[in-house]
Amino acid sequence: MEIRIVDAFTERPFAGNPAAVVVFDAASFPEDGVLQRVATEMNLSETAFAHPLPGGGEADWALRWFTPATEVRMCGHATLATAHVLHTAHLATGDMRFATLSGVLGASVAEDGGVTLDFPTAPLTAAELPRGAAAALGVEPLSVHGTGPDVGDFLVEVAHESTVRTLDPDLAVLGRLGGRGFIVTAPAGDPHAGHDFVSRCFFPAVGVAEDPVTGSAHTALAPFWSARLGRERLTGRQGGRRTGLVRTTLRGDRTLLSGHAVTVLEGRLRVDV
Repeated sequence: MEIRIVDAFTERPFAGNPAAVVVFDAASFPEDGVLQRVATEMNLSETAFAHPLPGGGEADWALRWFTPATEVRMCGHATLATAHVLHTAHLATGDMRFATLSGVLGASVAEDGGVTLDFPTAPLTAAELPRGAAAALGVEPLSVHGTGPDVGDFLVEVAHESTVRTLDPDLAVLGRLGGRGFIVTAPAGDPHAGHDFVSRCFFPAVGVAEDPVTGSAHTALAPFWSARLGRERLTGRQGGRRTGLVRTTLRGDRTLLSGHAVTVLEGRLRVDV
């Protein structure tokens, strides 16, 4: 079992969001317990597993994502990392279609190596935070939205970029409050900084304290900020100590997520799982 670790949504190593990627030659996945044990051993926010599908179908590859604790329905950065691996390993060319728990997701690789993902836009609905969540996050929300079943987070708007950057939430409390997690976002403090909004994502309920750069979250952030800023094309900056950029293009019920990736490690599992 060959395993690659890829930093996604960045053009330089040791930035962005690392994901492990495993591509199987077989036409099926091993049992779920094997996938979960490998993901737990990798101890990254997500490990992606892919295998080829027969030709002529609606998708070319089957794709699943596991955190150290559980399988998730959608993951952007690990999908970008998988597309990067398939492209750089010459396992796929042109457009790629992945069969996932969130339906068929598309990816294309540009000449410069940049990857664009085609994901469903998250449906935003006004919501209230669970009791104790605002205090655990340490924020005073301007608005709160649900993000639909595929993303499953609370999107929490605050007034200032500095608030997002200095968050130090009580993760133990957040992990007991339900849902996948919490996206905290604010407009860019400097209009010339190269990004339009900032965010940080906390998912302790699924074994991820803070996810550095979350593609799936941007399927909710794109429509949220496009409505406020009046533009379909935006750039989001996410992260605390590790950061990355996600370029978004809103196309109605689909959102395009663009970024680069860098492979930082290649290895082989040497034990029987």
